[in-house]
Formats: sequence, structure tokens, C-alpha cells
Amino acid sequence: MRRRILALVGATVLLVLVAFAVPLAALIRTVAEDTALTAATAQAQSLTPVVATADRNTMQPTVELADERDPADVSVILADGTVLGAPAPRSSLVELGLRGVSASTDAPGGREMVFSVQGAAAGNGVIRVFVPDDELTRGVTRSWLLLAGLSVVLLAGALLLADRLARSLVDATTDLSGVSERLARGDLAARADPDAPAELGIVAGALNGLAGRISELLREERENVADLAHRVRTPLTALRLDAEALRDPDDAVRISSGVDGVQRAVTGAIEQARRRGGEGRSADAAAVVRERVEFWQVLAEDTDRAMTLDLAEGPLPVGCAPGDLEACVDALLGNVFAHTPDGTAFGVELTGRSGGGARLVVSDRGPGLPPGADPTSRGVSGGGSTGLGLDIARRTADQGGGRLTLHSPPTGGLHVELELAAPA
Repeated sequence: MRRRILALVGATVLLVLVAFAVPLAALIRTVAEDTALTAATAQAQSLTPVVATADRNTMQPTVELADERDPADVSVILADGTVLGAPAPRSSLVELGLRGVSASTDAPGGREMVFSVQGAAAGNGVIRVFVPDDELTRGVTRSWLLLAGLSVVLLAGALLLADRLARSLVDATTDLSGVSERLARGDLAARADPDAPAELGIVAGALNGLAGRISELLREERENVADLAHRVRTPLTALRLDAEALRDPDDAVRISSGVDGVQRAVTGAIEQARRRGGEGRSADAAAVVRERVEFWQVLAEDTDRAMTLDLAEGPLPVGCAPGDLEACVDALLGNVFAHTPDGTAFGVELTGRSGGGARLVVSDRGPGLPPGADPTSRGVSGGGSTGLGLDIARRTADQGGGRLTLHSPPTGGLHVELELAAPA
């Protein structure tokens, strides 16, 4: 498109320049010729009184002086054939002048002009002025060069302005194309420049509105699925506790296995809803943790759990997707509710790291880790369920350039520490 705009503008300007420059060049040539002929005519008219009244001896120095000063050849031809001033042939035009006819005509090398003077003291005479081609075209070449240079400058200026306009249009179009491709790949944070030229700005605004609406709909969908999953997970936790309290081990295993199956489906729905929408690899840990803590606080009140919060003010940018961080926080808090009795107190602490990123600590006053247990397997039931578990938190830590550590303090309970690095 850029080349087509340049070609169109170049052709248009060139046609306009030709339409004006060619007539102007011809006018310059005509003006130069008229100027030379007018000067020659004036010179001849100045000599007419001398030729009409003076004798030959008086006439000769005057004619020679005029010929010397004038770039044209100035001659006076008397009736007897005497030539004063510049040498001149007795041409047919001179013969017409001796007969009383003033005329001019093109001659080899220039233009010949004769002015008839009748009734002179020395008889009829003719003033002949021969204007060479150099005088007829004096200054024309220079004027044409100036005109050509001005035309080239105007054409170059027009092409430069057209190039800038075409570049802005092409850049805006390329930006729209790039934003469309990013949206197609799922990057809903992509936005076009609404200040793009002309109608492209309107298209960019409409595209941004569409992207915002899609993001809003997906966010509502994720929240609805997450809310539904949370409502289902709460009775599942109660069922698990009831199953573990059964006296018959076979019944406990059977019911726990069913609960694990439903919990796997719920977990899959949560992760699928949160990963949909192409989130970027950056999140504000303070905002995400605060939102998820408020989400779980209702269940904590229902189960008589005291919650201690120490959340740093944001923003605390970390190098993981918001959905991944939400799933991680839900996994850590879900483990507290799933593996500690009702009424067990727990705390959530979020602080910033000196090198950037964030540090999240979830601690509880529960029974802690059983002897010889694999810390990363906490939350993995005997039924073989992967649950929400600490595997989600470990993967989030690895993807975010951090680490996950667990330890049981001497006073009992469990401390889970998650460190996340700053965005790259």
C-alpha cells in the first residue's frame, strides 16, 4: 500500500508540474525573445532621427557607437549601397526597406529586422538590426534549470510528505493486524492505537472495545465456574472428613475414592476456567492473594477457623499468570481446610522480596506432616487423587522462577512458604 500511495502521489504531482512547467518554459523563451527584439527596436528607433537628418559623415560615428554598445549587429544601409556600422549583406529584406517597407524575418543564426527611413538628407536609408540566437535565448537556459530544480524539489517534497502519510497508514494497519493476531492467539491484553489516522482509528477503537468485552465475558465465566466449584468443594471436604471417620475401612476407601473423583473434576473445571483467555505471564500478587483470601474467608467463618492476615500493600508483580497464582493460593488454603479439623486456626502472610517478587506463607495449627511423609504429597489421598495438592503450588513456583518449601515447627502445624520472582 505504501508503494501504491507513493506512485499515485508521484504521478499526480508530476502531471501537475508538467502542466505548469511546460507552458511556463515556453513563456520564458517567448519573454526572452520579446525582450531582445524590443531592445533592438528601441535601438533602431533611437537612430531614426540621426539617419533622417544627418549627413553621412555625422551619421557614421553614431552608428558605429550604437553597434559597439548593442549586443546585436546594428547597420545603416544607404540608397547607394553604403553600409555604416556592422557589415551587412544586401538581402531581400534590405531591398524591401529601401522601398519603404519595414519588416523582420528569421535568418540563419538569428533574426533580421529592417526599419525604413524615407526622405533622409542622404536619400532613403535602412536601419538593419540583426539579433543573434544567443541574444534571443539569453537567460533562458538558466531559467529552465531553475524551473527544473524547483520542480524536482516540489516532487521530492510531495513524495516525502506522501511517504510519511503512507508510513503512518501502513504502521497503523500493521498494528491492527498484529493486535488481531495476538487476540487470535488468546492475548486479550493486546490493544490497538486509537489515535491511528482517519478511519483506522475508528477500527482500532472498535477492536479494543471488542477485546475488552471478550475479556469481561471470560472473566465473568471464570468467576462463575470458580464460585460454583468452590460451592461444590465445601461439601466435598465435609464428605471426606465423614468418610475418614467411618469405622469400616472398606467403606471409607470407597467413599473417599468417589469424593476424590468429584474433586478431580472440580479441580479440572477450575484450572480450565482460569487458564482460558490467554493471560500474560505477570500478576499482582497483593491483589490476587487478597481476593482469594476474601473468597475463602466465608468458609473459615463457617468452620470456626480463626484467620490471621498480614498482607503487604501492592502492587507486588510476580512472573506468573494471574490464573496460575489464583489456583496456587486456592490449593494452599484448600489443603488447610481439607487436612485440619474444623476450628483450626491458620494464617496468611504476604511480603515483598528485596530483589523483586513476593513471598507467601500459609501456616496452620493442625497436626502437621505425618512421620516419613513426602511434603509434596500432602493433600494426596489414599484413593490416588491428585487433588488440588501442593503439586499446583510447586509448578507455580517453578514457572515463576521461585521455590516452594514446607516445614513443621516444634510447636506443631505446618508452614508452607512460596517464593515467586519478579517478571522477566
